[in-house]
Amino acid sequence: ESDTASEISFQFNKHKKTPSIGSHSSDMASVSSVSGSVLSVYSGDFGSVDAQGTVEFALDYDEKNREFQVHVSQCKDLAVVDEKKGRSDPYVKTYLLPDKARMGKRKTSVKKRTVNPIYNEVLRYKIEKMVLLIQKLNLSVWHNDPLGRNSFLGEIEVDLASWDWSNRKLNWYPLKPRSLSAVNGVDHRGVMNLSIKYVPPGSLGKMCPRNPPSGEVHIWVKDVKDLLQLRPSGVDSFVKCYVLPDTSKKSYQKTRVIKRDTNPVFNHTIVYDGFHTEDLKDACVELTVWDHEKLTNHFLGGIRLGLGTGLSYGISVDWMDSTQEEVAFWQEMMSAANEWIEGLLPLRSL
Repeated sequence: ESDTASEISFQFNKHKKTPSIGSHSSDMASVSSVSGSVLSVYSGDFGSVDAQGTVEFALDYDEKNREFQVHVSQCKDLAVVDEKKGRSDPYVKTYLLPDKARMGKRKTSVKKRTVNPIYNEVLRYKIEKMVLLIQKLNLSVWHNDPLGRNSFLGEIEVDLASWDWSNRKLNWYPLKPRSLSAVNGVDHRGVMNLSIKYVPPGSLGKMCPRNPPSGEVHIWVKDVKDLLQLRPSGVDSFVKCYVLPDTSKKSYQKTRVIKRDTNPVFNHTIVYDGFHTEDLKDACVELTVWDHEKLTNHFLGGIRLGLGTGLSYGISVDWMDSTQEEVAFWQEMMSAANEWIEGLLPLRSL
């Protein structure tokens, strides 16, 4: 049924709940840092001020160093966030869209107590020109709050495919309110075709040579369709898998890389043993799709299979956030032991 298969043991050490969960929490820091990089462009917006003012910037591409450069000069007449003190502490942030995670965000320094900040800073992206031309630049201005409750002050979006690259001069652009597509998170990342199965402990009978002494979760990653095309030649993709809260090397599995294909067929089966039936309420299977490059891998989208309760073994966790479709898929597996459950689930930002 599949060209590759892997099996690993998965133990929660429930009898040592406090220390084991603590170690999981420290392990989760690395996953949280990845997840944080793919949050919505507007994930930190706590303000309600209206966008106003202008921003002066210039764009350039350094062919020799293969570097996209955003020269952020200054802003004028920004909205006032703290009306009592008559102040804003603005900074400028940039993303390359549609895949906010691909290159990560860039941002300037914070200028305090001014609505007319002067930056004169260059934000740099190492990226091939042909990849850049299928992206959009999102440049937004924010008020920096000491407690992290930042306020959105305005933005501008530039279609880099139609940009005049001979124009290297600084120009003024009006800041606009947030675009509805970005606010609502409308970004299609593709769909994953997979099957999952739960085999309870000892459920296959004594005569079966493959009768597991502990429960098993089987994950069959079949294929993915309509991935983001990051290059004209397609995308070199692979799938990573973890069973959270375990983010150790024991939990980590991945498929082979499928090159130059936005509809890759993986046909890869992973088996996790060491499961007890009660663990299914607190565990979460995280499957993420990545574009493979020499220097770094770029996040394309993912799914999380679990009950989506926000809790794992009584502790609040941000990764227990399964969508309704993902929860229904997991629940169907829990209620149909030893049966393959098939599903077609949309990839999303995690």
